[in-house]
Amino acid sequence: MGKRLEKVLKEVDVNKTYELGAAAALVKKCATAKFDETVELHVRLGVDPKQADQQVRGTVSLPHGLGKTKKVAVVTRGEKQKDAKAAGADLVGGDDLIEQIAKGELDFEVLVATPDMMKDLSKLGKVLGPKGLMPNPKSGTVTLDVAKTVKELKAGRVEYKVDDYGIVHVPVGKASFEPAKIAGNAKTVLETIIKAKPAASKGTYLMSATLSSSMGPGIKLDPSQKF
Repeated sequence: MGKRLEKVLKEVDVNKTYELGAAAALVKKCATAKFDETVELHVRLGVDPKQADQQVRGTVSLPHGLGKTKKVAVVTRGEKQKDAKAAGADLVGGDDLIEQIAKGELDFEVLVATPDMMKDLSKLGKVLGPKGLMPNPKSGTVTLDVAKTVKELKAGRVEYKVDDYGIVHVPVGKASFEPAKIAGNAKTVLETIIKAKPAASKGTYLMSATLSSSMGPGIKLDPSQKF
Protein backbone atom coordinates (compact mmCIF):
# COMPACT_ATOMS: atom_id res chain seq x y z
CA MET A 1 0.00 0.00 0.00
CA GLY A 2 1.40 3.39 -1.01
CA LYS A 3 1.92 6.14 1.56
CA ARG A 4 -0.67 8.33 -0.16
CA LEU A 5 -3.40 5.69 0.07
CA GLU A 6 -2.38 4.71 3.58
CA LYS A 7 -2.80 8.33 4.70
CA VAL A 8 -6.13 8.67 2.90
CA LEU A 9 -7.56 5.50 4.47
CA LYS A 10 -7.05 6.97 7.93
CA GLU A 11 -9.78 9.50 7.05
CA VAL A 12 -12.38 6.79 6.38
CA ASP A 13 -14.22 4.61 8.89
CA VAL A 14 -14.79 1.41 6.89
CA ASN A 15 -17.43 0.25 9.39
CA LYS A 16 -19.51 3.38 9.03
CA THR A 17 -22.10 4.51 6.50
CA TYR A 18 -22.24 8.21 5.70
CA GLU A 19 -24.95 10.73 4.87
CA LEU A 20 -24.62 11.80 1.22
CA GLY A 21 -23.36 15.32 1.93
CA ALA A 22 -20.72 14.06 4.38
CA ALA A 23 -19.67 11.34 1.94
CA ALA A 24 -19.21 13.87 -0.86
CA ALA A 25 -17.01 16.05 1.38
CA LEU A 26 -14.96 13.01 2.42
CA VAL A 27 -14.51 11.84 -1.17
CA LYS A 28 -13.20 15.27 -2.10
CA LYS A 29 -10.82 15.26 0.87
CA CYS A 30 -9.50 11.80 -0.06
CA ALA A 31 -8.92 12.71 -3.74
CA THR A 32 -5.22 13.52 -3.42
CA ALA A 33 -3.91 12.31 -6.79
CA LYS A 34 -2.05 14.74 -9.05
CA PHE A 35 -4.97 14.99 -11.47
CA ASP A 36 -8.63 15.96 -11.19
CA GLU A 37 -10.12 12.60 -10.25
CA THR A 38 -13.54 11.51 -11.50
CA VAL A 39 -16.09 10.83 -8.76
CA GLU A 40 -18.28 7.78 -9.32
CA LEU A 41 -21.39 6.40 -7.68
CA HIS A 42 -21.66 2.61 -7.39
CA VAL A 43 -25.09 1.20 -6.58
CA ARG A 44 -25.75 -2.49 -5.87
CA LEU A 45 -29.33 -3.45 -6.66
CA GLY A 46 -31.51 -6.37 -5.64
CA VAL A 47 -32.15 -7.49 -9.21
CA ASP A 48 -31.18 -10.46 -11.35
CA PRO A 49 -29.54 -8.92 -14.45
CA LYS A 50 -29.91 -12.21 -16.31
CA GLN A 51 -33.68 -11.71 -16.36
CA ALA A 52 -34.95 -9.43 -19.13
CA ASP A 53 -37.68 -8.03 -16.88
CA GLN A 54 -35.15 -6.98 -14.23
CA GLN A 55 -32.90 -4.84 -16.39
CA VAL A 56 -32.21 -1.33 -15.09
CA ARG A 57 -31.06 1.08 -17.77
CA GLY A 58 -31.66 4.66 -18.81
CA THR A 59 -30.24 8.16 -18.88
CA VAL A 60 -30.15 11.01 -16.40
CA SER A 61 -29.14 14.66 -16.75
CA LEU A 62 -26.79 15.76 -13.98
CA PRO A 63 -27.83 19.17 -12.58
CA HIS A 64 -24.20 20.25 -12.16
CA GLY A 65 -22.71 18.57 -15.24
CA LEU A 66 -19.71 16.27 -15.39
CA GLY A 67 -16.90 18.80 -15.35
CA LYS A 68 -16.00 18.01 -18.94
CA THR A 69 -17.79 18.25 -22.26
CA LYS A 70 -18.27 15.03 -24.17
CA LYS A 71 -17.30 14.84 -27.83
CA VAL A 72 -20.52 13.96 -29.65
CA ALA A 73 -20.86 12.59 -33.19
CA VAL A 74 -24.17 12.45 -35.06
CA VAL A 75 -25.03 10.21 -38.00
CA THR A 76 -28.03 11.52 -39.91
CA ARG A 77 -29.14 13.04 -43.22
CA GLY A 78 -30.68 16.22 -44.59
CA GLU A 79 -31.96 18.97 -42.30
CA LYS A 80 -31.11 16.92 -39.24
CA GLN A 81 -27.44 17.51 -39.98
CA LYS A 82 -27.99 21.27 -39.70
CA ASP A 83 -29.88 20.75 -36.44
CA ALA A 84 -27.03 18.67 -35.01
CA LYS A 85 -24.38 21.21 -35.98
CA ALA A 86 -26.42 24.09 -34.55
CA ALA A 87 -26.78 22.17 -31.26
CA GLY A 88 -23.01 21.83 -30.93
CA ALA A 89 -22.24 18.34 -32.27
CA ASP A 90 -18.51 17.84 -32.85
CA LEU A 91 -18.86 15.52 -35.84
CA VAL A 92 -21.85 15.35 -38.18
CA GLY A 93 -22.30 13.24 -41.29
CA GLY A 94 -24.19 10.52 -43.08
CA ASP A 95 -22.70 7.77 -45.22
CA ASP A 96 -19.36 9.59 -45.19
CA LEU A 97 -19.15 9.46 -41.39
CA ILE A 98 -20.19 5.80 -41.41
CA GLU A 99 -17.28 5.09 -43.77
CA GLN A 100 -14.87 6.86 -41.39
CA ILE A 101 -16.16 4.81 -38.47
CA ALA A 102 -15.80 1.60 -40.50
CA LYS A 103 -12.11 2.48 -40.92
CA GLY A 104 -11.74 2.72 -37.15
CA GLU A 105 -11.82 6.51 -36.91
CA LEU A 106 -13.57 6.91 -33.56
CA ASP A 107 -12.72 10.46 -32.54
CA PHE A 108 -15.81 10.86 -30.32
CA GLU A 109 -17.16 9.70 -26.97
CA VAL A 110 -20.87 9.38 -27.81
CA LEU A 111 -22.52 8.47 -31.11
CA VAL A 112 -26.06 9.64 -31.83
CA ALA A 113 -28.08 8.46 -34.84
CA THR A 114 -31.51 8.93 -36.35
CA PRO A 115 -33.52 5.69 -36.79
CA ASP A 116 -33.10 5.68 -40.59
CA MET A 117 -29.30 5.33 -40.19
CA MET A 118 -29.36 2.31 -37.89
CA LYS A 119 -29.56 -0.28 -40.66
CA ASP A 120 -26.16 0.81 -41.96
CA LEU A 121 -24.69 1.44 -38.52
CA SER A 122 -25.73 -2.00 -37.27
CA LYS A 123 -23.19 -3.49 -39.70
CA LEU A 124 -20.45 -1.83 -37.64
CA GLY A 125 -21.22 -3.79 -34.48
CA LYS A 126 -17.69 -5.20 -34.28
CA VAL A 127 -16.24 -1.70 -34.40
CA LEU A 128 -18.70 0.14 -32.14
CA GLY A 129 -19.92 -2.63 -29.83
CA PRO A 130 -16.69 -3.39 -27.91
CA LYS A 131 -16.25 0.33 -27.14
CA GLY A 132 -19.86 0.79 -26.03
CA LEU A 133 -20.49 3.31 -28.80
CA MET A 134 -23.36 1.69 -30.68
CA PRO A 135 -26.43 3.99 -30.57
CA ASN A 136 -29.34 2.49 -28.67
CA PRO A 137 -32.93 3.70 -28.10
CA LYS A 138 -32.70 2.73 -24.41
CA SER A 139 -29.74 5.04 -23.91
CA GLY A 140 -31.49 7.81 -25.84
CA THR A 141 -28.90 7.87 -28.61
CA VAL A 142 -31.26 6.72 -31.37
CA THR A 143 -33.59 9.67 -31.80
CA LEU A 144 -35.27 12.01 -34.25
CA ASP A 145 -34.65 14.97 -31.93
CA VAL A 146 -30.89 15.13 -32.46
CA ALA A 147 -30.65 18.78 -31.38
CA LYS A 148 -32.15 18.14 -27.94
CA THR A 149 -30.05 15.01 -27.45
CA VAL A 150 -26.79 16.74 -28.38
CA LYS A 151 -27.53 19.64 -26.01
CA GLU A 152 -28.35 17.27 -23.14
CA LEU A 153 -25.20 15.21 -23.72
CA LYS A 154 -23.07 18.35 -23.80
CA ALA A 155 -24.69 19.58 -20.58
CA GLY A 156 -23.96 16.38 -18.66
CA ARG A 157 -26.45 13.66 -19.52
CA VAL A 158 -25.10 10.24 -18.58
CA GLU A 159 -26.25 6.68 -19.11
CA TYR A 160 -26.73 4.17 -16.30
CA LYS A 161 -26.97 0.42 -16.78
CA VAL A 162 -26.87 -2.49 -14.35
CA ASP A 163 -23.93 -4.81 -15.01
CA ASP A 164 -23.76 -8.60 -14.78
CA TYR A 165 -23.22 -8.37 -11.02
CA GLY A 166 -26.27 -6.22 -10.33
CA ILE A 167 -24.24 -3.02 -9.90
CA VAL A 168 -24.69 0.36 -11.58
CA HIS A 169 -21.60 2.56 -12.02
CA VAL A 170 -22.21 6.23 -12.86
CA PRO A 171 -19.82 9.22 -12.96
CA VAL A 172 -21.20 12.12 -10.90
CA GLY A 173 -18.55 14.80 -11.31
CA LYS A 174 -14.96 15.71 -10.57
CA ALA A 175 -13.03 15.94 -7.30
CA SER A 176 -12.59 19.66 -7.99
CA PHE A 177 -16.36 20.14 -7.60
CA GLU A 178 -17.76 21.57 -4.39
CA PRO A 179 -19.15 18.75 -2.19
CA ALA A 180 -22.69 20.13 -2.60
CA LYS A 181 -22.47 19.68 -6.39
CA ILE A 182 -21.12 16.14 -6.07
CA ALA A 183 -23.91 15.32 -3.63
CA GLY A 184 -26.52 17.01 -5.85
CA ASN A 185 -25.51 14.98 -8.90
CA ALA A 186 -25.37 11.74 -6.89
CA LYS A 187 -28.81 12.41 -5.37
CA THR A 188 -30.30 12.94 -8.83
CA VAL A 189 -28.81 9.65 -10.06
CA LEU A 190 -30.02 7.74 -6.98
CA GLU A 191 -33.54 9.15 -7.31
CA THR A 192 -33.62 8.17 -10.98
CA ILE A 193 -32.39 4.63 -10.31
CA ILE A 194 -34.95 4.19 -7.51
CA LYS A 195 -37.75 5.30 -9.85
CA ALA A 196 -36.50 2.79 -12.44
CA LYS A 197 -37.11 -0.20 -10.13
CA PRO A 198 -38.44 -3.09 -12.24
CA ALA A 199 -41.82 -4.46 -11.20
CA ALA A 200 -40.27 -7.96 -11.18
CA SER A 201 -37.71 -6.97 -8.52
CA LYS A 202 -38.78 -8.32 -5.13
CA GLY A 203 -37.35 -7.68 -1.67
CA THR A 204 -34.74 -5.00 -1.02
CA TYR A 205 -34.00 -3.03 -4.19
CA LEU A 206 -31.30 -0.58 -3.08
CA MET A 207 -28.82 -2.96 -1.46
CA SER A 208 -25.90 -0.56 -1.02
CA ALA A 209 -24.37 2.58 -2.50
CA THR A 210 -20.78 3.79 -2.48
CA LEU A 211 -19.15 7.03 -3.56
CA SER A 212 -15.49 7.08 -4.62
CA SER A 213 -12.95 9.00 -6.66
CA SER A 214 -10.66 7.45 -9.30
CA MET A 215 -7.80 6.78 -6.89
CA GLY A 216 -9.62 7.04 -3.56
CA PRO A 217 -11.36 4.59 -1.22
CA GLY A 218 -15.07 3.80 -1.36
CA ILE A 219 -17.27 5.78 1.03
CA LYS A 220 -20.35 3.75 1.95
CA LEU A 221 -23.64 5.65 1.95
CA ASP A 222 -26.36 5.17 4.53
CA PRO A 223 -29.08 3.30 2.58
CA SER A 224 -31.76 4.36 5.08
CA GLN A 225 -31.50 8.05 4.20
CA LYS A 226 -34.07 9.58 1.85
CA PHE A 227 -32.72 10.31 -1.61
